[in-house]
Amino acid sequence: MSFLSLTDVSKSYGVGPNRTDVLNGITLNVEEGEFLVLLGFSGTGKTTLINLLAGLETPTKGSATFKGADITGPGPERGVIFQSYSLMPWLTVNGNVGLAVDTVFPNLSRAEKAEKVAHYVNMVGLSHAAARRPAELSGGMRQRVNVARALAMNPEVLLLDEPLSALDALTRANLADEIEAIWQADKKTCVLITNDVDEAIVLADRIIALNPDGTLGQEFKVSIPRPRERGEMNTHEGFKKLRADVTNYLMDVGIQAKVEGSKILPDVTPIHGVPTAVKQAQEGLIENRFLDFSQLHKVYPTPKGPLTVVEDFDLKINKGEFISLIGHSGCGKSTVLTMAAGLNEISKGAIKLDGRHVEGADPERAVVFQAPSLFPWLSAKENVSIGVDRVYPKASQAERQDVVEYYLERVGLADAMDKPADSLSNGMKQRVGIARAFALSPKLLLLDEPFGMLDSLTRWELQEVLMEVWSRTKVTAICVTHDVDEAILLADRVVMMTNGPNATIGKITEVDLPRPRTRKALLEHPDYYAYRQEVLDFLEEYEHGATPKPKPAASNSENAPEKPAVAAE
Repeated sequence: MSFLSLTDVSKSYGVGPNRTDVLNGITLNVEEGEFLVLLGFSGTGKTTLINLLAGLETPTKGSATFKGADITGPGPERGVIFQSYSLMPWLTVNGNVGLAVDTVFPNLSRAEKAEKVAHYVNMVGLSHAAARRPAELSGGMRQRVNVARALAMNPEVLLLDEPLSALDALTRANLADEIEAIWQADKKTCVLITNDVDEAIVLADRIIALNPDGTLGQEFKVSIPRPRERGEMNTHEGFKKLRADVTNYLMDVGIQAKVEGSKILPDVTPIHGVPTAVKQAQEGLIENRFLDFSQLHKVYPTPKGPLTVVEDFDLKINKGEFISLIGHSGCGKSTVLTMAAGLNEISKGAIKLDGRHVEGADPERAVVFQAPSLFPWLSAKENVSIGVDRVYPKASQAERQDVVEYYLERVGLADAMDKPADSLSNGMKQRVGIARAFALSPKLLLLDEPFGMLDSLTRWELQEVLMEVWSRTKVTAICVTHDVDEAILLADRVVMMTNGPNATIGKITEVDLPRPRTRKALLEHPDYYAYRQEVLDFLEEYEHGATPKPKPAASNSENAPEKPAVAAE
């Protein structure tokens, strides 16, 4: 008898022409004590599947069973942890966990209930915050309350629907480790849905992919011994092979072929005097110190006195170079970027682009933010046209439209350029933002965590779109990111920042990997994991707010090198 199962389950919503098939012919058996991970992306029906196992929804076809009996509704034996916190804002941590204890153990004395609540609050490391309300907690702490509340129901099965996806990378990793420790201690059966391949491999006994058509895809056994320490796994051959296999499968089934497009970029020159993008790429001009950060400081006034967020940020960037800027939250990455964009006043020092001081915003410096900031009532084409019309005043209307349509095709929006922005998905909106930035033919492209709000598959796809378009323009670029793999994939150099306040450059790593780059090729390159380890080691050194003395960076010398140099040890 299977412990928890779905048998030939399909789930649809609506009827007739409005019918949407979400899950199709799912047969799934979960063994008692197993940690199963279902790896799915947007639109694959992952939340619907968890809801069926939880008894929150019923199948259109097929059956869902627990210990051989049909699942007819929710029950305390199946604890569910969702992506959103769903806490009672007026109750404390103890109060929120107490709701579950009261429901499952109504006959216990007040003292016994309090003891149980304290046990589960302590299990997720929140004893110090037991009297706080949700508004006083960080996102990671709120999700810990959710975990404690689910555990307090003493369920036989934990069902986790992307419980970590709204958290920053460090909090996410720490909470994943706690969930694994709880699973190992109690050997509860766990079913986790996630879109993070590394998270899946660290936690799972077995990984099953969810396909875009609502069917189950390939199954991967995870035979790597426990405990699985993330840092050690970076050098584990079994981990690296499994990571490549799972990633390649998901990309093959989830990423559609790129649209090559039919538009040709017209031979027009923007107002700031940069030659056409294609010409620039063909000429391959390399000029030293094209972008020069010189002893840059950012100081904010506070009631307790001046607060120096960034100090002595000194970096020389050659023309056509792609820089990734990485560091923990609060290290001033975005502050540096907004100063380069002219959107944030420089407190001390200077930024020069192409020999001139950066003063105020200018279309020669295009910015792509985490949220694309489109005009929702305008079409994708109209959103891109706004900047193009200003930057190419001497071009004809037809030439300007050719520029707009060329870049919208390049980012895969050939069939959606006339759709209003408010009807586009988050991934499509970010494509418009990327097209809009490139269409300005800027001297400098600034990207502030442009894929941070997207699921992994959409992020992978847009990273490759960005690389493909950048390879045609070779525009000088800086990308702020917290994703190590993204930093290495994109960059000629990875610039690592120390913790703030008083954040500065701690280390610079030159990424000597061949271009054009794809994620698949990267995972197969023999040097990739060495670069990854170098960045991870630096981030781990600063992980818990430590402030080790930064290592001198070779690029901070008075004269920038002809070729980007690795930081001195």
